[in-house]
Amino acid sequence: MNPVLVLSILLRLFGTGYSLVLLHRSRDRRFAFLTAMLALMTTRQLWTAQTTRTGLEELPGLVVSGLAVLTVFYLSQYLEEEARVTASLQRANERLRSFRKAVEHAGHAIFLTDPDGTITYANPAIEDVTGYSPAEVVDENPRLWKSGEHDADFYDRLWDEITSGNVWDGEIINERKDGEQCWVDMTIAPITDDAGDIERYVAVDTDVTDRKRRELRIREQNEALTLLNNTNEVLRDVNRHLVGATTQAEIERAVCETFASDPFSCAWIGGMNMVNESLDVRDWEGTDEGSVRELAAAFDETPETTPLDRARHEGRVVTATDADADWYPTDEPSPFAVIPLAHRGVSYGTLVVHAPDAEAFEAVETGVLAELGETIGYAINATESRQALVSDAFTELEFRVTDADDPLVALAARRDCDLELQRVSTGGDDLVAYFSITGASGDEVTAFAAQADRLADAEVVRAHDEGCVVRFDLGDGAVLSTLATHGTAAIRSLSVSPSDARLCVDLPSDANPRVLVEALRRRHDGVDLVARRERERPRDGRDTLLDSIDESLTDRQREALRTAHTAGFFAWPRDSSGEEIASMMDITQSTFLQHLRAAERKVFDELLDGPRVATTPSA
Repeated sequence: MNPVLVLSILLRLFGTGYSLVLLHRSRDRRFAFLTAMLALMTTRQLWTAQTTRTGLEELPGLVVSGLAVLTVFYLSQYLEEEARVTASLQRANERLRSFRKAVEHAGHAIFLTDPDGTITYANPAIEDVTGYSPAEVVDENPRLWKSGEHDADFYDRLWDEITSGNVWDGEIINERKDGEQCWVDMTIAPITDDAGDIERYVAVDTDVTDRKRRELRIREQNEALTLLNNTNEVLRDVNRHLVGATTQAEIERAVCETFASDPFSCAWIGGMNMVNESLDVRDWEGTDEGSVRELAAAFDETPETTPLDRARHEGRVVTATDADADWYPTDEPSPFAVIPLAHRGVSYGTLVVHAPDAEAFEAVETGVLAELGETIGYAINATESRQALVSDAFTELEFRVTDADDPLVALAARRDCDLELQRVSTGGDDLVAYFSITGASGDEVTAFAAQADRLADAEVVRAHDEGCVVRFDLGDGAVLSTLATHGTAAIRSLSVSPSDARLCVDLPSDANPRVLVEALRRRHDGVDLVARRERERPRDGRDTLLDSIDESLTDRQREALRTAHTAGFFAWPRDSSGEEIASMMDITQSTFLQHLRAAERKVFDELLDGPRVATTPSA
């Protein structure tokens, strides 16, 4: 047989078998077509083999057989490549589906924009962060939730960063659909093509409002704590200076110097002038005299009620900010606090403390400042009291009392009697006063006292033909009670008749009488100063002995001794028993006797065992 023909037939048989194998593997109909075509070609070749005589006639058939086998081979390679591409595309699609699921279910808001900033895609979480649904934001610009909290430079820097191909990462304040502002942690990254040109931008937003509020709250608390610590240090410094001060001027100087430091800027102390009701500045620190005087003048000249007026009249701390200071004399008013300086209702002026900003006062409770004002008032009162004890010179003030609400004035007018003060002392929480009363019986006095609002109690100590001696527990409404709260005032006398009442009070010569006068006028309508006299207190050995005895006694011992003496306990026979005196003092008899024995022992110790006092024999 012709070798060319045999080779052609073998090639066609091989191609047919090869195509069948590939058809079986791939199930691709193209191999079925090739298989059928090669089978027909093989059949035709076998049929022509019986008639063909020369090999040259079969050369074209051999070429066709080779081409057919190559076609099967290349088709198999194409199918393999197609399978690889399909598998690759499937894997890519799977990754894309996974990525889309991740984006769709991400807890962060993710959106894509074109190079102009128009949103082309947004995941569902965008609604949690902005309040807008994905459909509402697509084809919109992120300016949709712009809050206005950032200036144009902020957005210009952001846009320059991302258009330069860089990633921008930072915090931004946005406005939700409902108008509420929220803090967002945002990352914006450009997406580029193979040539490096920006195709779109992707942004990832996380709502960090709760975290940011916590951070801001903690920061504010830390700042407030720092301010509070600084303020407490100032208060401690004030208290340390108060301990060592011996005069009111020293106290006011120390207070102003201390409050002129951080977190405050300056401080000054002023009081009201009794003559023209103007504001007198007594001391200042942290500013110049001209500025303080100008500010004091502004307080005086404004027709409206100023914080200083409210603090003085209401007896409370008043803080003021820029909004409250339209009358402020400068263009840049500073926040300040007005602290009344008072002790037991007696005013010693006001302390005005300025600060660079209102946070200095927001960090301190007004109760702390009010307590400080009372402490300063107490310190001033204490220094004046000490000066009153050691000073020989004093000022005598005489007042005319017409206050119908005063219980003693009302008693004299109602019972048509005269009252003469014997002495006053402290008995428990109330002021105890002993009066010699003429023109009224003890029963009449106690009956009146039982109905009087401003008399805590009244006890008849001794009765006599013309009247009685009565022990009064005076309430806060009596003029004497107001005087008792003023540590520098020593009550010399009080004479009350149905038509008039005269009160004499001694003050140290260096004490400020206007403080006492202002306190009396503020609490009582009918108290008028009628005379002021400068006097010198005579000092002799008897005064020294009396001072020594008085200093050795406690308040209760002094009260027990004086009540027993006034009630005739030391008379024989006794006018009053120990039980009766104890009842007057509202204590038990054993307690009264204990106080009395202790007082007697101290008196006799001073008389018999104390230092001898040389006296000049009388002629």
